[in-house]
Amino acid sequence: MGLLLAAACASLAAWLWLTLAQGMFWRTDVRLPPRTAPARWPSVAIVVPARDEAEVLPRSLPSLLAQDYPGEAEVVLVDDGSTDGTGELAVRLAAEYPGLPLTVVSPGEPPAGWTGKLWALRHGITHARRAHPDEPQYLLLTDADIAHEPDSLRELVAAATSADLDLVSQMARLRVVGFWERLVVPAFVYFFAQLYPFRRINRPSARTAAAAGGCVLLRTETAVRAGVPDVIRQAVIDDVSLARAVRGAGGRIWLGLADRVDSVRPYPRLEDLWRMVSRSAYAQLRHSPALLVGTVAGLALVYLVPPVALVTGIATDRPAVACAGGLAWLLMAGTYLPMLRYYRQSAVLAPLLPLTALLYLLMTVDSAVQHYRGRGAAWKGRTYARPTDA
Repeated sequence: MGLLLAAACASLAAWLWLTLAQGMFWRTDVRLPPRTAPARWPSVAIVVPARDEAEVLPRSLPSLLAQDYPGEAEVVLVDDGSTDGTGELAVRLAAEYPGLPLTVVSPGEPPAGWTGKLWALRHGITHARRAHPDEPQYLLLTDADIAHEPDSLRELVAAATSADLDLVSQMARLRVVGFWERLVVPAFVYFFAQLYPFRRINRPSARTAAAAGGCVLLRTETAVRAGVPDVIRQAVIDDVSLARAVRGAGGRIWLGLADRVDSVRPYPRLEDLWRMVSRSAYAQLRHSPALLVGTVAGLALVYLVPPVALVTGIATDRPAVACAGGLAWLLMAGTYLPMLRYYRQSAVLAPLLPLTALLYLLMTVDSAVQHYRGRGAAWKGRTYARPTDA
C-alpha cells in the first residue's frame, strides 16, 4: 500500500503542476486576437486537399464558396486521386452555390518521400501562385471536412493583419453527436492543448509551436521563406510540423479555438475514432520505443492512478491514499470541465476522463504495433510505414 500512496501523491503533484504551470492549458477562452479591418484587404487563395470526400463536401465546400470577403479570393480544390467523384461533385456544387471562383486540380500520385496531403497542398499552392501575375498574399489551408461561417476568412485575415501574424490557426470544433464522440472528442482537444498550451504557443518568444491543420491562414511570403510544404513533405503530423517550420523561419504564429469553424466529419463508431488517433499517435512520439514506454507509464500515473487510489483507499481504510487519489481526480475533472462546456456537453463526462485516457493509451500502443507491422499512418488507402516528421 506504500507504493500506491507514493503513486497517488506523485499523481497529485503532477496535477498540481499541470493545473498551475502548464500554460493554463485547460482554459478555453483563447479565441481570435483583437482585430480591425485592414485599409486594403489582401488577396487570398483557399487551398483544399480532398481525397474521397464526396460524403462531407456538400456540407463544407458551399461554406467556402459563400465567404463574404471584401478582397480578392478564390478556392482551389485539389482532387487527390479520389475514386468517389469528389472532383466532379465539387464542380457541380460550385454551379449550384455560386460565389467565390472554384478551380479543381489534380496532382497525380505523390512521389516517394511525400505524404498525400502535403503533395496535394504543394500542388494547390503552386497552382494558386502561378494562376495570377500577383500571387495571393495569404493562403487559407483548410481540410475538405471543415465548414466555415460566411465571415470566417474575413476574421482570420483581420486577425493576421492587425497583429502582424504569419500564421493564424483555429482548431475547428469537431462533431460531437453520438456516444463515442461525446466520450472521446472533447478529450482529444483537451490532450492536444495539454501538449501544446495555446497561450504558450502564442507568445512571440516561445519555442513551442503548433497549429490545427483543418484551418490555417498562412502568409505566402513566409511560406516561401520557410520552404513549406517541401521541408515537411514526409510529416504525418503536418500541422505541428508546419508551425515549427514557420516559427523556425522567424514567423509569428497564433493558435486558438474556433467559434465559427466546424468539422462536419462524423465519427459514429469507436473504430472510426480509434483509426483517427492511432494513425498518428506513434509519429507524435517520433517512433521511439523509449518515448512509448514513458508515455504509457505517464498516462497510467496521471490518469489511471487517481481513481484506483481513491477506490482502494476507501476500501482498505487508508485515508491518505484515498485523499491523494481523490484530490488528483478532482483536479483532473475540474480542468476538463471548460472543454466540456466548450463542446456543450454534460459535466457528468468529467469524472469519466480516466476511462477516456485508457482508450487513448490503448490507441497509442496500437499505433506503435501497426507501425512495426508496416501499416503505420494508414489513411484512405495509403500507408506511410515509417514516415519522418520535420
